[in-house]
Formats: sequence, C-alpha cells, structure tokens
Amino acid sequence: MGRIRKPHLPSSSSDSDLNPTLSEIAWDLMSKHRSCHLHVAAYVKHREKKISLREAKEIKKRYNLTLPCFFQAFPRRKRSKQMTNKEISTHGKKEKLDTGIFEQYMESLWKSFSEDKKTQCAYLDSLWFSLYRKASNRPKVLTWIKQKRILSKKYVFVPIVCWNHWSLLIFVHLGEGLNSENGTPCMLLLDSLEGADPRRLEPEIRKFVVDIYRDEGRKEDKKAVSQIPFLIPKVPQQRDDTECGNYVLYYIKLFVESAPEKFSISKGYPYFMTRDWFDPKSVEHFRIKLEKKQSKKMPMTKSSSISLQKLRKKGSVVSLDD
Repeated sequence: MGRIRKPHLPSSSSDSDLNPTLSEIAWDLMSKHRSCHLHVAAYVKHREKKISLREAKEIKKRYNLTLPCFFQAFPRRKRSKQMTNKEISTHGKKEKLDTGIFEQYMESLWKSFSEDKKTQCAYLDSLWFSLYRKASNRPKVLTWIKQKRILSKKYVFVPIVCWNHWSLLIFVHLGEGLNSENGTPCMLLLDSLEGADPRRLEPEIRKFVVDIYRDEGRKEDKKAVSQIPFLIPKVPQQRDDTECGNYVLYYIKLFVESAPEKFSISKGYPYFMTRDWFDPKSVEHFRIKLEKKQSKKMPMTKSSSISLQKLRKKGSVVSLDD
C-alpha cells in the first residue's frame, strides 16, 4: 500500500490523552492485521516508533468505514507442520556448533536412548578434554571424570573440540585388561575430516588415559597404556566446514544403537564403521530433527558449557586452545 499520512489531531490534546501508548494495548496483535484501520495504526506505530491510545482511536474513527476490519470474520487454517523439501534444505542457518548448543543437543540425544543402552555407556562433557589440556585444570577435570565411573562402562564417548574442529573419541572396555575375555580395550577416534590429521591427538589422549587410571588408583602406567590399540576407522566425511559437530552427534547415535555386546578388534572391527555407514542426507535430517526438538524447549542461544562456568574466576575465565 502507498504511504499513509498520519491523521491530523487537534493540538489541544493533553498529556493524559497520550497515555497509555499503543505498545501497551497489544501491538503484536495489531501488527498482524492487513488493509484495515488497525493496519494503518500499526503502520504509523512502525514509522513513528510511538503512538498514543488517543491517536489510535482517531485513526479508527477516520478509517473504520473505508477500511473495515475482517481479521476475525473468517476462519484461518493452521499452517501444516509437515516440512516441504524446500524447507528441509533451507531450515535454519547452518553454523558450526559451539559447546553450549552441542551440550543441549547431546542431552536431548542421550534421553532418547533406552535405559539398557545408557547403563552400559557414558559420555563426558564436550569441554573436559579441552580443559584437561591446560595443566592447571587437570585435577578438577579428573575429579569430574572420576564421578562418572567410566571404567565400569563398556563404551565412553568423549566429544573433542580442538583447533576449531569436532571429533569423537570412544573408550572401549577401558576398565578391562588387555587379555580380558569380556572385551578388548581400545580407543577409537572418529573424525569427519581426515585432512585435519586426527592422529596428532594421540599423544595427548594417551596421557589423558594414564592420568585417568592413576586417579582411579589403577596400576596401568604409561607403558601399559601405550599397548592399548588406538584406531581411526574410515568413517563418512563431512561436506563443508560447519558439519563436524553434527557428525559427532550422529556417530554417537548410530554407535549406541548398533554397538556389539563385546567389542573385538580381531573378530569384528571395524564393524559398521565404514565409509558407507550412512549418507550425508541422513545427517542433515538428523540435524533438522534435533533443531526442531530443541527449539520447542528453549531458544537456541550460544552459551558456555557448565564445566566452563564451574571454572570461572573473579574477573577472568579459563581460556581454551581451540
């Protein structure tokens, strides 16, 4: 519609006539009206930033006959909840996950697993490994890990974010000995970007395991940990530079759903962890489903991890090398 001039109002209006403002009488509802006197009021409010109740009434008086309101006169069909292919392809702006959003997604994903699955698995906070890399944080991080009792679990998922990239470390039968009949202890590193050279993390990961054993009072030393197999299976790769966090979450989902009762390097590895494990469209639909589910609970805002909040100091905060 063309530009609408603000109706001329008598100059004798007093200050009491100018209150309350339109923002106090359901501005959000009025802004939904189209081609009626309320549309005019909403337009003026948008242009002028402020419009009094008296001015709104004057607009209604002047335009009500020529621009009647039919907003409530006809039933309106609710928008379908079914997403079209176009909506799926453009749903949300894809950004690399920060640790706050990752933790929200991870919590939601974990709740979807059966109690039986959750009993034999555990996961660590996505910041714990990054925090551990700084020597001054290690005692506190190791205390948190000890509370998780990970050596009693078959599988422990450790999301890692280093150098602005996500990868997934999985501890397998970490509480078992190398010759145990209950399962082969090993470490799996799943990375959706092989070009990032995931093996460069191996020295720090092995030191991480040595410290976990020591803090748990176990006898395994650096030499024993060096004998634990460190494997990097050939898994599906991301297509752009923003997908790594979603791939880590999807790795966790599929691994939990298909994990063998006893993991064996000699008899079953790499199991399902191959290049054709899943296709990129599956990750995209998984991402959209997570976003929609989380958006119903709370606004998606970037936030720091609870672990980082625990380490806050007066006037400063722990910095991460990522």
